[in-house]
Amino acid sequence: MFEEERKRMILQFVEKHTRASVQELSQELSVSESTIRRDLKELEEARLLKRTHGGAVSLQSVNFEAAVADKEDRFLEEKLRIARKAVEMIQEGDAILLDGGTTTLQIARELRAFHNLKVITNSIMALNELKDCRHIEVSMTGGMLRPDTMAFVGPMTERSLDMVRVDKAFLGTNGLDIREGITTPNMLEAATKRKMIAVAKQTILLADHSKIGQISFCKVADLQEMDHCILDTETPESFRRQLEKLNVDYTLV
Repeated sequence: MFEEERKRMILQFVEKHTRASVQELSQELSVSESTIRRDLKELEEARLLKRTHGGAVSLQSVNFEAAVADKEDRFLEEKLRIARKAVEMIQEGDAILLDGGTTTLQIARELRAFHNLKVITNSIMALNELKDCRHIEVSMTGGMLRPDTMAFVGPMTERSLDMVRVDKAFLGTNGLDIREGITTPNMLEAATKRKMIAVAKQTILLADHSKIGQISFCKVADLQEMDHCILDTETPESFRRQLEKLNVDYTLV
């Protein structure tokens, strides 16, 4: 079987079943699992499917959200660069809000160098990173825990956010599109992010290039509502030009 034919059959299988494991595809196509993994990597790079831990899912579903364990190591170098640039925007004495997500987790890991910060977060992972930092005042929102993201969302989360005002909010996203703006697969997640925007003097969006052109189920905000976007250098030039037309401030790292 030729490589292109094999990839076509992989796409057909994934689209038919919504998701597929490496083992399933290996048995279905009678090729090694290492061959399947290589094909999935190339198909994801071509933005034809999305890899998960142990397999792949179709991009056709706007409802899909990978578990945090599947996302943490993906585009790690880009997330680290984005997080470090974000930290440069934080000053001693700031009150900051960290959204749930793997890029904001990298920010939490960089905050240990500070000596006077207030950090509010809905992310259990960020809390775990900062729980022993005596020089950082950490507050947890509470609310309904989403196991896929390890973050609290919902009315209780929003009510706790109503009690604070912060200098800067750092937000992640599942989808980033010029027309549709910032999107996420979950309604409660979207509402919580909107509340974060509302209580912050300045909102900074963090997104690696894999999010660009993706559209999820629920809209969070238009791109013009962001005070700044931090993107990686793999961001397509066409997308950058569109941001400039909208007068959206951004930094590439």
